[in-house]
This record gives sequence, structure tokens and C-alpha cells, in this order.
Amino acid sequence: MNIKLIVIGKTVKGFIDEGVNEYFSRLKHYINFSIEVINDVKNVKNLSSSQLKELEGECLLNFLEKNQLTAKNSSLVILLDEHGKEMKSTVFAEYLQKQMNLGLKNLVFVVGGAFGFSDNIKDKFKDKISISQMTFSHQMIRLLFTEQLYRAFTIIKNEPYHNE
Repeated sequence: MNIKLIVIGKTVKGFIDEGVNEYFSRLKHYINFSIEVINDVKNVKNLSSSQLKELEGECLLNFLEKNQLTAKNSSLVILLDEHGKEMKSTVFAEYLQKQMNLGLKNLVFVVGGAFGFSDNIKDKFKDKISISQMTFSHQMIRLLFTEQLYRAFTIIKNEPYHNE
């Protein structure tokens, strides 16, 4: 299985990149993991947040379709969304194990832009996970998610990283 993290826009904070890269390198020991960046929408100065979300949604759909990541039986797209299902780290590990057992080719997690996802994207992709009830920047979510993904694999492998 491949796990992909799709993000909109490049990370602008060096410390976030450093943390993401740390967990990215650790994850290589467990799974084929990649991070794909969709370029920011250009000329957004005069756009409303809903217009921006719509344009980002179009870019996301184009990217997923171009890379054949929307096929129902081989890929599952999961939005990292504040209104998604919350779960403890151990439950997330169980969720990952269940998805791996299904024989999917790709497990695709998506971080939206600064204003989240358009209604069109939320309607198209029903699986949603919330990282926290707290609000974090869409760039910080990248670091939090990669750490949780690493934590989940250490839980699955019964390795001494997670304490409860």
C-alpha cells in the first residue's frame, strides 16, 4: 500500500518542514509514504474565501484524477477536516490497519488550504478525520499528521514510542 499526503501550497515555515521531514524519514521504515504539493491558486487577492475554496477544490480534483487516485476499489481519499471524526492515536492505528487489510493500493489523506474544503469536495469525499477540536494552521496540520502517522505505525508494530 501507498500512503499519500496531499497538501495545497508549499510550507512557508522552516520549522514545520524540518519536523515533517523528520517523520517522513522515519515512516520510510514502515510504508511507502509520499507528500504531494498542489500549487497555490494564483491571483487570489480579489477572491472571497468560498471562491478560493472552490478553485482549490478544482485543482485538487484535477490532481487526484490525473494521478488516478479516485478509483473506488484501489484508493481511498480521506479529508483532514475540522468536522471529521476524532479518534485517539490507538484508534487511528486500528483504522490504518483495517484500511491496509482491505488491500487498497492508495490511502490518500488531504489537507485543504487556509479556509478548508469547498462543499463540493466535502460532498465528494465522505471520509473525514479531525486532528483536534482545536484550530491549527493548514501548514501545522502537516506536521501533526505525519507525527500521528508515525505514531500509528509504532503502535501497529508494538514499538516503544507511544505511551498511554
